[in-house]
Amino acid sequence: MPHLNLFFFPGTCARVTMVGLEQSGAAFETSLVNIAAGEHRSPEYLRINPKGKVPTLMIEGRAMTENVAILSWLARTYPQAGLLPAGMDVRAQSETLADLSWCASSIHPIVTRLVMPQLYCDLDHAVPRVWEMASEAMHWHTRLLEQRLGDRQWMLSEWSVVDAYVQWIWDQIIVAGFDASAYPNLNEHGARHREQPAVQRALARELAAIEWMAARGFPVGPPRRPSTLGH
Repeated sequence: MPHLNLFFFPGTCARVTMVGLEQSGAAFETSLVNIAAGEHRSPEYLRINPKGKVPTLMIEGRAMTENVAILSWLARTYPQAGLLPAGMDVRAQSETLADLSWCASSIHPIVTRLVMPQLYCDLDHAVPRVWEMASEAMHWHTRLLEQRLGDRQWMLSEWSVVDAYVQWIWDQIIVAGFDASAYPNLNEHGARHREQPAVQRALARELAAIEWMAARGFPVGPPRRPSTLGH
């Protein structure tokens, strides 16, 4: 089996790939990219991933970036793990990639505006408005996700890495202060997903990294609410 090493930072979307790796059953190592210390923009890391982001999965010494690509590779390499439903025809496979792309390219950028609105405007008094507009945009997508779940447990016919991406999104926006009260299906989905063994193992790895950073004085807490940003 290939030698795998995941470069990650706790709380980021690298968790989605980490859950996929845990579910795959593959042996893998992890390397913390300490974003709090600016390591994602260090010359050493940029030689690995010039984009300066996580996740990066090293596969036999070669870097693969972007969750959609990594998750697709994992699903094909470890088909027995059920990262995507088995037996899908080409149309169903493409629709599943559309779901992952929706999470990555449409919803994820709004998550960033909710979690770190200060990055999108250099006027302190405008930061809460950035957050409010991001929240309005997010409601469009969460309504669709809520409807999609309906009376089912998972986003597809069974658990998949699409659920891992949706749950990461949900966790992040809740911590950032998004109003979750109108979304019982997503709340239940998030709780159900966090109980999965692969998710528990991924969260344990993140916790170990958080404890390592905290012991060295790096900021590891949740993002501040918009009302306090800039003050």
